[in-house]
Amino acid sequence: MPSPDHDPSADRTPEAWANRADAISRWERRTSADAPAGNRSGPPRWARLWLPVIISFLVQVVPALVVTNRARLPPELALPIVALALVGPLALIGARRFPGPVVAIATAATAADLLFTPGSGAPYLALAFAVISAIVRGARRWAFASIAAGWVVVLVGSATLGVPWHPGRVLLTALGIIVVMLIGEAVRTRGERVAAFQAASRKRREDAAGAERVRIARELHDVLAHSLSQINVQAGMGLHLIDSQPEKAREALSNIKATSKTALDEVRGVLGFLRSEGNIGWGAEEILSEAALVPQADLSRLPALVKSISTDELSVQLDNRLTSEPPPGVQLALYRIAQESLTNIVRHAGATNAEVLLVEHPADYVLAVTDNGTSTDHRAASSVTEGRGLLGMRERAELLGGRLDAGPATGGGFTVVATLPRRSGQ
Repeated sequence: MPSPDHDPSADRTPEAWANRADAISRWERRTSADAPAGNRSGPPRWARLWLPVIISFLVQVVPALVVTNRARLPPELALPIVALALVGPLALIGARRFPGPVVAIATAATAADLLFTPGSGAPYLALAFAVISAIVRGARRWAFASIAAGWVVVLVGSATLGVPWHPGRVLLTALGIIVVMLIGEAVRTRGERVAAFQAASRKRREDAAGAERVRIARELHDVLAHSLSQINVQAGMGLHLIDSQPEKAREALSNIKATSKTALDEVRGVLGFLRSEGNIGWGAEEILSEAALVPQADLSRLPALVKSISTDELSVQLDNRLTSEPPPGVQLALYRIAQESLTNIVRHAGATNAEVLLVEHPADYVLAVTDNGTSTDHRAASSVTEGRGLLGMRERAELLGGRLDAGPATGGGFTVVATLPRRSGQ
């Protein structure tokens, strides 16, 4: 029992709960009714249901039988004592489903015992279990109303019937009621805190899963959109030249083969990267068997990217003025943004010239992709209803603490500018 100087609220401070949150969550998961039987600790469900009944029976009914037998009371006097002692334990059987009515029944039985058998001395453990169960299971009003009504009935009834009450018994009964209600409130508060913690944990897991889906979609979009656009352009060129310039058509087919192989490798690389972080595990081992061998995209691939985009109709220049090597995260973001920007130029701009410029400043790295296209479709990509490609580029920049600006260039055409802090991607 705590000392008078002990403050029970100190055990329920935010700091104390923060230190115990993980342990409480694990315990609750193991002991919940929904937990798998093999992972559940503590007493089984039947024990949690029947232990209060059995304990109350042993503490209330057995002593009542012993007292009436030793006193050699006649059956007409012994039977009410035993019956009143038995009502509470039997009522506890329905405490899980009907906590409110059960606490009312237990209170009535206790009040009757206090009024009509004040000398039996039976502890009212069934009432204590019923009060705690009602408070914990959301029937607080039932518990408070039943206790208040029962207490009034006992006081008024004892005065009316002339039942002698020892002052010590009155005090102990009142203290017992207060202690039981405080225990019920403490258990209820703890349960609510555990439930809130578990809800927050589920929310964090759901948010993390959603963010991971977005990341997967963004990576696959960047890889596939670029490659499929290139394949589409090369296939159209091959069909156009297959009769008049077979060699050019053969070159287009070779480019399609190379582009598709690169795309397949990059998709494997993306999935392999996700698997290495423990984010997938769906039995895709055969598909991902070579993923670890595929390097992640970085700025060293920019020259090959620019070369693959350049055609007789579109000239692309790369101007790399970086004097230091950005962190891997920044390199991946800059490469993907450049890749998506060039893909958009091929698909929408109708441009003949494009430039990829990389520069660095003391605080950030800057990528600028500019074209001289005149297509209104390309300009529309910067509107409020921007497509997934531009959204993905903006998300990449913002995830690293940077920004992305896209819009018409000063002398015509279109410009995409990504600015990433030098500290990001470390």
